[in-house]
Amino acid sequence: MGNTEILDGKRAVIFGAGGSIGAAVAREFAAEGAEVFLSGRTASGVEHLAKAISAAGGKARTAAIDALDATAVDNYVSELAQAGPIDIVFNATGPDPREYGNGKNAVDLSVDEFMLPLTTLAKSSFITARAAARHMVKQHSGVILFLTGSPARGHVEGATSIGTAFGAIETLMENLAFQISPAGVRVVCLRTTANVDSEAIHQTIELLSAGMKVPRDQMVAQIANLNFLRVPAKVSDTAKAAAFLVSDRARMFTGTVVNSSAGAALD
Repeated sequence: MGNTEILDGKRAVIFGAGGSIGAAVAREFAAEGAEVFLSGRTASGVEHLAKAISAAGGKARTAAIDALDATAVDNYVSELAQAGPIDIVFNATGPDPREYGNGKNAVDLSVDEFMLPLTTLAKSSFITARAAARHMVKQHSGVILFLTGSPARGHVEGATSIGTAFGAIETLMENLAFQISPAGVRVVCLRTTANVDSEAIHQTIELLSAGMKVPRDQMVAQIANLNFLRVPAKVSDTAKAAAFLVSDRARMFTGTVVNSSAGAALD
């Protein structure tokens, strides 16, 4: 690791680092010079990632943290803050698409399926952002990065529940930025299109493929055709965009949704 990386010397906390996007972002942050603090519901879920990052010359530490447990998150962030500034917080947790009726028409969703992303994804986003904000405001610096997807704009078939949660997160970002950015804290949201190599989208593709009786490869091609570039997005695309947004190169970005959906979801 040299001193030309855009996150050199930064301390980044990543919740849900055991997932596809969380792991990709962690690797990218570390490659760009950040010390990454990786958490998942179990430590074993992130230990392999930490070893890989360390083997590549990066710095990584692990912890078992349930991002839905506000007390555990608050204590964890407070403990990290005692050792140094918290420069970046990113939450990549999320529910299983099979549990929230992804691919179903809204009229066929159960109430529980509709509510699940709100009581998991939106809730954990608030818990982790609030914990970070309390310390970042005191230190007058830091970046809180939220993650949403193209369903936030209601342009994706069968994505009512997750789209509603994404919309809630984008509104949360705007409100939080308005309140804490005057203290020097940036709050940004990265909106992506389907990362076809992520586990969540893999599951979604399997659900849609089975329901529509369309081969998986054809379904991936259909997803790619939803964006202007006509190419499938990957977790590496999300990770690179995330690294830029939390770097000082994006210092004037706050209170905004950065649309990385290649036109799949237009405002």
